[in-house]
Amino acid sequence: MAKQEMILLAMDPSPTLDLMQRALSAAGFEVAIVHNRPALDKSVQEAIPSLMLIGDTFAGQDGLTVSSEMLARFPTLPIILYANQDTTGLAKSILKKGLSGYLYPPLKMADIVDEVQRCLVRARTLGDWLRREVKRTTASLEEKAHISETERVKLEAIIANIQDGVIVMDEGQNILLINRAVREIFNLGEETPLTGKSLKAVITNDDLHALLDRTNEGVLKYHEINFDDGRVFNAQYTPIPKIGSAVTMQDISYLKELDRMKSDFIHTVSHDLRSPLTSILGYMELIERTGPLNQNQQEFMQRLQGSVQHITSLVNDLLDLGRLEAGFDTRRETVYLENVLRYSLDMFDTQIRKKKIQLDVEIAPGLQPVRANPIRIRQMLDNLLGNAIKYTPNEGRIRVRISMEEEQVVLRVEDTGPGIPPDEQNRIFEKFYRASNRPDDVTGSGLGLAIVKSIVDSHQGRVWVESTLERGSTFAVLLPAGE
Repeated sequence: MAKQEMILLAMDPSPTLDLMQRALSAAGFEVAIVHNRPALDKSVQEAIPSLMLIGDTFAGQDGLTVSSEMLARFPTLPIILYANQDTTGLAKSILKKGLSGYLYPPLKMADIVDEVQRCLVRARTLGDWLRREVKRTTASLEEKAHISETERVKLEAIIANIQDGVIVMDEGQNILLINRAVREIFNLGEETPLTGKSLKAVITNDDLHALLDRTNEGVLKYHEINFDDGRVFNAQYTPIPKIGSAVTMQDISYLKELDRMKSDFIHTVSHDLRSPLTSILGYMELIERTGPLNQNQQEFMQRLQGSVQHITSLVNDLLDLGRLEAGFDTRRETVYLENVLRYSLDMFDTQIRKKKIQLDVEIAPGLQPVRANPIRIRQMLDNLLGNAIKYTPNEGRIRVRISMEEEQVVLRVEDTGPGIPPDEQNRIFEKFYRASNRPDDVTGSGLGLAIVKSIVDSHQGRVWVESTLERGSTFAVLLPAGE
């Protein structure tokens, strides 16, 4: 009987983890679960899993960061990231880190099994096979300074039909092996002999040269290679001890095109809506100047103004979100979070007093500044505080804390609202998503927390929620301190 392939689930306890365990066990996989970093390191070292599936937040750490550290030690390990939501830059970040794939809600059991099987097939046909064959057919390099022609022909015949591009180089970045896919990508011709030639001399692409120039920065490097005809490839550089290195390339043009289409659609719709909304508001003000309105007319005008202002706010949020996801937020300066917090609290003072909310603010001494866009940080704080005030009932309590934890600034905003159902907490940062148990009198577009998530991501931070029904929610933001 064939041995079961083991799938390692590195995730915090959640209904999603239970679903993944059931789905993979039903599909015939052996499943192991770890909840902390020491257990993860031990399992990967001793159990040697066929694939690891990790949450975007694992034991209080960034799942992408943990995955990068795992790949630095075990380059052949296929890793899938489970993200609480699908964002525009997520696929790009995952490709850059070298992960094999990702999953995001809503999830079905078939989706989980299909993605795991796809990544396992890819690992077998590309990663595992390439390393095994290169090691076997080039073992004589430890005793000789060259590969025999027979070995070369055998290896080239095997890798010729791999769909992704594969280049194997010696320590001087001279070509040892190159497959048909690379020849087609760079139009090198089928018969031109390339063995022994410098890769930089054979391929003059600037992006590939930039990747090769950065090879001394770490174990694995991921770099986008762009072409004038619009094609985009993700190139991965992997050192091979006692041989040299390898570069593999995957076509990600379709991912870039989907990303562009999504951003263009949001920008176009938002811009087209803004002009007529401005005109409507202007004419409404003119109507009031033409003469006195009766009580019903005034009431109708007030409702109309409220509706138009709500749509205008939605359009502005969409435009902000589009700019953040497109990477236009590049302004950075020294920002003291406690100072920005005071400005935000001053703005909400009237609302806090009106609802008779007890506000507790705790700012730890010795806080370090962050390198950030102060406008975006203010927007993030306004959204978190505004949400806390909206969902906290009259005479409730809001607690805001800022502290330092291992060279990172941590902000926590705690309310005493209705809380978020456990099965919805992993979706709360999705665009347009609102909790099912929200009060009927609390309005919103469902974009505020999505904007918070995008702002935090653009500052290399993390944001998460901890919530208990009928007791309230705590939103936590972690930002790197200093430069």
